[in-house]
Amino acid sequence: MAFINYVTQIQFDFGAVRLLRQECERVGITRPLIVTDQGVKAAGVLQKALDALGDLPYTVFDQTPSNPTETAVRAAAALYRLHGCDGLIAVGGGSAIDCAKGVAIAATHEGPLAHYATIEGGSPRISERVAPLIAVPTTSGTGSEVARGAIIIVDDHRKLGFHSWHLVPKAAICDPELTYGLPPILTAATGMDAIAHCMETFMAAAFNPPADGIALDGLARGWTHIERATRNGSDGEARRQLMSASMQGAMAFQKGLGCVHSLSHSLGGVNPRLHHGTLNAMFLPAVVLFNAQAESVQRDNRLNRMAHAMGLNSGSDIPDAIRDMNARLGLPTGLAAMGVERSQFDAVIGGALKDHCHATNPRLASVEDYQLLLSNSM
Repeated sequence: MAFINYVTQIQFDFGAVRLLRQECERVGITRPLIVTDQGVKAAGVLQKALDALGDLPYTVFDQTPSNPTETAVRAAAALYRLHGCDGLIAVGGGSAIDCAKGVAIAATHEGPLAHYATIEGGSPRISERVAPLIAVPTTSGTGSEVARGAIIIVDDHRKLGFHSWHLVPKAAICDPELTYGLPPILTAATGMDAIAHCMETFMAAAFNPPADGIALDGLARGWTHIERATRNGSDGEARRQLMSASMQGAMAFQKGLGCVHSLSHSLGGVNPRLHHGTLNAMFLPAVVLFNAQAESVQRDNRLNRMAHAMGLNSGSDIPDAIRDMNARLGLPTGLAAMGVERSQFDAVIGGALKDHCHATNPRLASVEDYQLLLSNSM
């Protein structure tokens, strides 16, 4: 049976961050913990959110790492309890938002975070007791502001997914102006993350026509505007369209992702210094080629439909088009250029096979398939 759910409230406009105090009042947050990182703080973006809060008392946790960890979640949850907070505001990219979702669990539930991980059967253990969260994205990539999931590196170094409808932010404030100062390489990497979400969701086999429509439209917006946004960070229209693509990708990926993400999650756990969006960009060409043989992809003509959204002639053009786009955006030429070594393959494959995205790829990958996907992405 298909389960389809679109649930959160979104404020989307230039200058929308000014509505933050209003959204706190609507949600019932009177003493928020703000989860962010040093980069967002140094860029002056955090201050815009603080200014919008007016005289509302708040506490700031600004130590979110580039890949959120259980250690960071514990530290932020301790602050949450110490200061008597009653809700969370995440200001940042996917890392800050996912860290805040981890805090929403840890501050209100007992036991280690892994107990609540999806692959550990933990989703039903995440209850309505989670702390309410408002998400203010400062990148256009993960779309975590409208998603039910979070990716966190737990204490045993596994990069695990946490999924529950209780984790969906109570409000998402999508303000394209907050992305103007994002460096070109991060604009490119996070933008390719959004494109990967749209493409993998559209290829996934589950029946969810609304997700397909949202993903295909998001792909067209992201693919058309990612270069403009990367080359001119203050191009308002390009930033708006890329932020929409990010939001749409996450709205749609409740349908499921696939091997791009099972591999990038696993490799990101093996080497947390690697950027998730960049890894997705590296894996996309090989996975699209692999999925071309899937019965559901062929039956529904999915590659050609994606190609049309991307302005290409045929689905067979997609892998090379992605490689060309990566090059134009200044992204690495492959995993080897990112420092990945073949000696890491066994560990990456072991993690990918256990990842929550493995089973939703339209073509189930074997150990040998993953070996080839990694080799073809080097």
